[in-house]
Amino acid sequence: MTTKVMMPQMGESVFEGTLTKWLKKVGDTVVRDEPLFEISTDKVDSEIPSPASGVLSAILVPEGKIVQINTVVAIINGAEAEEPAAAAVKEESPVPEPPQKTEEIPVAAFVATEESGRLESTPVRVAAPAPAMEQTAGIQIQDIRTSPLVRRLARENNVELSKIRGTGLEGRITKEDLFAYLAQRSAPQESAAVPAPVAAPVAATETPQEPASSSGGGRVYSIPRFMGESESVPMSPMRKAISEHMVLSKRTSAQVSTVFEVDVSPVVRLRDMHKPEFESREGVPLTFTPFFAKALVDTVREFPILNTSVIGENILYKKPINLGVAVALESGLIVPVIKDAQLKSFTGLALAIHDLAERARTKRLKPDDVQNGTISMTNPGSYGSLFNTPIINQPQVAILGVGGIEKRPIVIDDAIAIRSMVCLALTFDHRVIDGAVADQFMAKLKKRLQSWTEWID
Repeated sequence: MTTKVMMPQMGESVFEGTLTKWLKKVGDTVVRDEPLFEISTDKVDSEIPSPASGVLSAILVPEGKIVQINTVVAIINGAEAEEPAAAAVKEESPVPEPPQKTEEIPVAAFVATEESGRLESTPVRVAAPAPAMEQTAGIQIQDIRTSPLVRRLARENNVELSKIRGTGLEGRITKEDLFAYLAQRSAPQESAAVPAPVAAPVAATETPQEPASSSGGGRVYSIPRFMGESESVPMSPMRKAISEHMVLSKRTSAQVSTVFEVDVSPVVRLRDMHKPEFESREGVPLTFTPFFAKALVDTVREFPILNTSVIGENILYKKPINLGVAVALESGLIVPVIKDAQLKSFTGLALAIHDLAERARTKRLKPDDVQNGTISMTNPGSYGSLFNTPIINQPQVAILGVGGIEKRPIVIDDAIAIRSMVCLALTFDHRVIDGAVADQFMAKLKKRLQSWTEWID
């Protein structure tokens, strides 16, 4: 029996993903629910299990290709490899649609030059399909096709989707279309006023490609692959998603950081005292992270403004505290979310943090595990950092950075003492949180940690 392996939909707002790695090759025997291939979306990396047992007779999608959901990516069959594969491709191939009318639109692109070593914004011209328009009683009604994720990003950046040309399937507006529009909108006005770019000598590192269309005058240049010891390497899907999300965050909110030094000697003593018994009872190591997570969540309950989002000109107060905890991976960074963290005990938080971190590192997270966070924390101190000023995870309004814990001499009652100290850095959205409120929040968080002398489960 032939089984078609489909590209799954990893969440309600996910319509495509990158097939990053095949874990089996053609001719290999596979067992149902055995990991078959890896995919990466803008939300999560996952291993996809085999839907059936048999022989992997055909791989239809190569590694590194972006695939729409419900696309056949492989065939599992006990015998014939070629015939079922060809039949599946023929059966799944959509009926070609008439070519859409295209027009050239200017967008801002980034071209690297070997001389400067920098990425410089350069206007180029690209072809984009004109959106389908329906004529009704002299009024044009645009059929906007896009994902809920793109709609949310558009709302957060006050963008009218009707102004964007979609380059996706059937004119769908993709994330790349939205980011290109934002880049064009934020470009200097002088650039738009120039009637045509002045032709410049082509540098040795630029590789001219075919013009975007026969009617246009713009040339498209690829990002060069430098000579010598340097080379240009494409970003991984996760790296691209992180890059887009961080740049979008800086564009969206007015981000300010405040840093407090905290004496966590009581926390260190409690952890050292209860670590063996906790690990024996719960089966997971006791780290410092749940101490900071519990203190953060309890303090956020007293300052609900830190658990909000900005929607246009409104502030959305959120009742559940969904705590995102950053996890470093070999391929980048991901922020799984502990839902309703305000309802969990200290032990419950510790177990949830450990579970999410382990599943993140083994690529077993589900899309829901990384969605709907309301406030985040990150712990660069585990690598020795004194402190950092993290970037807010949109659409949240605050993130806490936890530095490294070090023994340092400090003055207590005019005497020098050796204490375990840590620097906590809060990055907050100044659109809704004033500096005084942020410092009051941090002072309360500091007091809670410094007075934590009793063990709680």
